[in-house]
Amino acid sequence: MANDFYSGVYNPDVLSCIANLSNDEVFTSPEVANAMLDLLPQELFASTETSFLDPACKSGVFLREIAKRLLAAHFPNYKEALDAINAKKSAGTELTAAEETYLTEFGAGVDHIFHHQLFGIAITELTSLLSRRGIYCSKFPNGEYSVSHFDDAEGNIRFKRIEHRWKDGKCVFCGASQSQYDRDESLETHAYEWIHTTKPEEIWKMKFDVIISNPPYQLSDGGNGVSAAPIFQHFVLQAKKLRPRFLSMIIPARWYAGGKGLNEFRENMLTDTHIRKLVDYESSKDCFDGVNIAGGICYFLWDRDNPGKCEIANVVDGTSTTSIRELGEFPILIRSNLAVSILHKVIERSDFIPCERRPFSLSFTLPIMSVWKQVATMTH
Repeated sequence: MANDFYSGVYNPDVLSCIANLSNDEVFTSPEVANAMLDLLPQELFASTETSFLDPACKSGVFLREIAKRLLAAHFPNYKEALDAINAKKSAGTELTAAEETYLTEFGAGVDHIFHHQLFGIAITELTSLLSRRGIYCSKFPNGEYSVSHFDDAEGNIRFKRIEHRWKDGKCVFCGASQSQYDRDESLETHAYEWIHTTKPEEIWKMKFDVIISNPPYQLSDGGNGVSAAPIFQHFVLQAKKLRPRFLSMIIPARWYAGGKGLNEFRENMLTDTHIRKLVDYESSKDCFDGVNIAGGICYFLWDRDNPGKCEIANVVDGTSTTSIRELGEFPILIRSNLAVSILHKVIERSDFIPCERRPFSLSFTLPIMSVWKQVATMTH
């Protein structure tokens, strides 16, 4: 069993080093993962019954950070306790009965967490190995170096090669181009298991309390140039089908105004009163260092049992401003809290009429047009 578990294994943290490999499959840093976990009720980590799923594992960072929180909740100061015990072992000093009992109970707790509380679905074979390495400290959870022993080489991080289902040159599930992704068996298909089924509940055959992830964002759709179709919305909608207690995903913010393949998703999100928190980054570089995602990035918390207004935080250059408001107040989501405040005043003094067909077009008197242009472009 690893001495200090994760803090001792990664120096420097490999997950921080790979947190920005591409724009389509952006890896999450531990800092961002923990910010998302902070949105959850923290009592979830004190329960031995809470189950967690990452349906798009890349590095395993979410499950790794969850494991840390679960261990800390059940074994306070466990790192210091293990350090002291291992120091005695190294010195050849006999352990006390209490220390032997602690090791036994700690081992049982670790096994319970990894076997019964943490689950993941990897997006590629490579990320399945990386995720297992990040979570179990071994690519093979049935090997001698795994912090918790499983009877098979997958543990609770599954990967299954899935084929796209083609119709008229497109995948019926994700919209991927057949010309791009109808590949040889030696290559990844990028047909992600979570969104290539009509029954996601059949994958693990169990209910989850928390679903949390950073899904792939888009795939080439065979259009002109580098045309790509968004796919992140499919991960969100599939997760909602399972109705976990809580759902949190980090996704591109371009859904705010809809657009290519996102109009229905925008409407779904704006009318969903279960989205209770939304953290918005106008610049993705403020969230993912060095990664430029057009339209910015956001993550949200969906709460099954407590619908209501949404707390929206705008983060610009490290400064956050927060407001509680209705997501569906306008046909599009106006990201800036300050802009919404100004817009309310504009509406009170105008014949403002939002246009749903053209979400950035508004129909009202000409003197107000110049005001709207300023409001629509405000970020902070």
